[in-house]
Amino acid sequence: MPTVRLTYEEGTIRVEGVETAGETLASVDGIEYDSRTECYRAPAFRYVDIREILVGAEATIVDEGLDVSALSLESSYRLREYQQDALEAWEGANSCGVLELPTGSGKTVIGLGAIEACDTPTLVVVPTIDLLTQWQHELESEFAVPIGRLGGGKQRVEDITVATYDSAHLRADELGDRFGLVIFDEVHHLGGKSYRDIARLFVAPARLGLTATFERPDGEHTIIEEVLGPLVYRATVDELSGEHLAPYDIKRIEVSLTPEERDMYERHQTVFTEYLASSNITLRSGSDYQELVKRSGTDPRAREALLAKQQAREVMMNAERKVKRLADILDRHTDDRVIIFTAHTDLVYQLSERFLIPAITHETTAGERRDILKRFREGEYTRVVTANVLDEGVDVPDANVAVVLSGSGSEREFTQRLGRILRPNADGERALLYELVTEETAEEQVARRRR
Repeated sequence: MPTVRLTYEEGTIRVEGVETAGETLASVDGIEYDSRTECYRAPAFRYVDIREILVGAEATIVDEGLDVSALSLESSYRLREYQQDALEAWEGANSCGVLELPTGSGKTVIGLGAIEACDTPTLVVVPTIDLLTQWQHELESEFAVPIGRLGGGKQRVEDITVATYDSAHLRADELGDRFGLVIFDEVHHLGGKSYRDIARLFVAPARLGLTATFERPDGEHTIIEEVLGPLVYRATVDELSGEHLAPYDIKRIEVSLTPEERDMYERHQTVFTEYLASSNITLRSGSDYQELVKRSGTDPRAREALLAKQQAREVMMNAERKVKRLADILDRHTDDRVIIFTAHTDLVYQLSERFLIPAITHETTAGERRDILKRFREGEYTRVVTANVLDEGVDVPDANVAVVLSGSGSEREFTQRLGRILRPNADGERALLYELVTEETAEEQVARRRR
């Protein structure tokens, strides 16, 4: 076989110099002949597959697909036993795959261990500016090399760079051959239709995904497995609780609707269920719900049913007696650090005003949020109320009590909220999560789903 040249070009690997490459590389998904440039091409992430096949065919390879040098990195972190196990499981899978560990278990530390072990230029991809800043701080603290940043108004590329998903997506075809390792934090985001191209357009032979909840309700985690590798290590909250995470209890409290709320709830729920019965929609899957949304665009009754469902949901999730029980909980935990989670921004502000608690929502500026969390960390504030914003991507100071007033049926959301109170403390005290559920409503089913 003649000499084969591999080069990187705008998110693809070019294979030049062999007329029989189509037959030799037929098993590589996505490889095609490009008549314009008279060479074969494949998505950049197929680089390792192409090399292995060519080596097996005893081809002489001129490899210009990836040109990286060792960085001589050293980290001061010492991994816990389960963190070391996770890292070794990933290395044993050819340094490709996903690690699933609970919030607070030190996934960032494992990421640092992977960077040190690979000792190669690395891109860390994160979903939020808060995580961008946190990773940048950790990387600057651990490694004596310049740290690049893509996002939050900065565009500086270094051998070790941290980027938001948005920035990595925009510059993937330009930077796809710059890194030997790419780490995706909160990797479930990679299943999104636009973000998955980040992994496709990078050559990086080593690929690591970090998450507390790998599986996506839409099943798109299978795409992540294709471009990053399978789930290679999982540790649950219960496996780490007590020794590595705080032991915890979950207390479910059921509250009833007031007579006025019950009447309103039943009225709206009846409109919704009667429409479902007449239209043969069962809502057993996400596609059923999408069909209802689609119909609401042209069918007034479907639109009325969808609105009625939303109104019934707001009644059950914002029940007046939930707020009264919250008052009792706050009185009981005057010496604890408490995070209150709700599903609705309006309720966040109502609770903030009623109980004089700092509020964090999507409307809160980054500076104000940092100030609130700083004061919470220092003990000036002992309570915070939020709607979804603190579920992921934010370094939340240690708290030991969480109150879920309302939320979705997502297991991911529930796991992340529980993780906010599981960082171990010096006293070894148990963390406590209260889950308030409105009885005899659809919220009981929602609560079962997320558990």
